[in-house]
Amino acid sequence: MNMLRRALLASALFAAAGAGIPGLAAAPLVIGYAQAGNDSAWRNANSASIKAAAALEGITLKFADTAQNQESQIAAIRSFIVQKVDLIAFTPMADAGWDTVLREAKAARIPVILTGRAIVPAEMELAAAFLGSDYAEQGRRAGRWLAARAAGTPNASFHIIELQGAAESPAALARSKGFAQAIAAHPKLKLLNSQSVASSRAEGRQAASGWLKAGGKNINVLYAHSDDMAMGAIDAIEEAGLAPGRDILVISIGGSRGAFEAMAAGKLNATIECSPLVGPQLMQLGRDVAAGKRVPKWVTTAESVFPAGAAAEELAKRRY
Repeated sequence: MNMLRRALLASALFAAAGAGIPGLAAAPLVIGYAQAGNDSAWRNANSASIKAAAALEGITLKFADTAQNQESQIAAIRSFIVQKVDLIAFTPMADAGWDTVLREAKAARIPVILTGRAIVPAEMELAAAFLGSDYAEQGRRAGRWLAARAAGTPNASFHIIELQGAAESPAALARSKGFAQAIAAHPKLKLLNSQSVASSRAEGRQAASGWLKAGGKNINVLYAHSDDMAMGAIDAIEEAGLAPGRDILVISIGGSRGAFEAMAAGKLNATIECSPLVGPQLMQLGRDVAAGKRVPKWVTTAESVFPAGAAAEELAKRRY
């Protein structure tokens, strides 16, 4: 009996000691991530957040930049399958065309998390989860901010023009719908016109300039689906001899450093965050999915609303 006890004790001590031996420690989680590209400061901040969070969490990250190309993204995902990673994540370049590669991952028993952009429902069912923004809620937040502003200035007019994102894109449609929902119960808030433009400063300037020339005196609010479009609109407002932020209220979706600089200068009234800093959420979600835990099908990105009054304090914290 004494010999048996000694053997059991020795075995337990060896196991405990083994936890500190690299060769016997549990292998780190391995995640393959296929990034859409590096086309913007937003996307680069997104990549940096994911890389930093993986390093902090002790997760091995295999990162592929697929240069805005769906075929390259599919090839990267297949490479991750061959490498037998524990989990695959990617930001889809298109809303369809993923069925085959997602089924290949499923057959290999490698769960997949989509980030940033959703895909068609039938293909979405093949993924373990989606981590991304609620675009409709972003629109509602913009509308609620404006409704609160209107409530505080009962004698002011609020005739609105809207700079939407790409025509028929899910984000543009959702942001417009959410905004319309939020202002529907407020008769003072009247949407005069909407226009779909490319998400750039030049396009925002051109669209806003045309509206201002056609009926500038009737415009009190400009709601833009991106910071870049809002910056272009601010240029056009100033060129028309008006003061952005005062003569015309400007609201944007994004939350970039440029937006905070414009708020600090008094030219932008509020920005609704669409955050690229999803790294910590993705790593936690990846751990949960890899461990077989039940997770929501849609995990919403953590985001905030920033009025101009918060610009000075928050500007130094902006990472994109």
